[in-house]
Amino acid sequence: MDEKGYVKFKYHWIKAKLNLNIRQLNHWRAKLYRLGLIGANTDGIGFGNISQRIKKQEFIITGSGTGGLPLLNKNHYTICSKCDIKHNTVICRGPIIASSESMTHSAIYKFLPDINAVIHVHNRPGWKRLLNKIPTASASAQYGTPELAYEIKRLLEKTDLKEKKIFVTAGHIEGIFSFGRDIQEAGEVLLRALEI
Repeated sequence: MDEKGYVKFKYHWIKAKLNLNIRQLNHWRAKLYRLGLIGANTDGIGFGNISQRIKKQEFIITGSGTGGLPLLNKNHYTICSKCDIKHNTVICRGPIIASSESMTHSAIYKFLPDINAVIHVHNRPGWKRLLNKIPTASASAQYGTPELAYEIKRLLEKTDLKEKKIFVTAGHIEGIFSFGRDIQEAGEVLLRALEI
């Protein structure tokens, strides 16, 4: 697979209707879309995703291929109930398959139990400015892979990622992740770093 937003993990998808409270999550997702931080490229390939923890390792996340939609509803979100980094496997249930970055979101929740929201966006100017100035994932760690998940663990051990709550991905051009105790904090960390 290449750098086009495709799912790189094995998944088990249980198609189901969900009754989720996505109001706050969807508010931030719409805001990030309006700012061009979530969207679609000229080929129509979506980018960016957003998630919120609901249980210890379960989280709501935007579905695969939803980046280019201006407004989402409950049919555009799914629940990741298990991500196995070692075996590169994701189990999700909902009306849509989980985002290609589900493995990365899961790693953040796994390694940071006090974190309850994760945002992933694309912004080339911000990415260029922040690259190697804030915690930066190795260029060998491609998006949505176990390698990127393990890279988060390394960044937590070797950098001030836990305090900064934001990192860029050298191997995923334009890719920026932020996180927080809730979606409000994750969004504020991101916009402050991007000076928006």
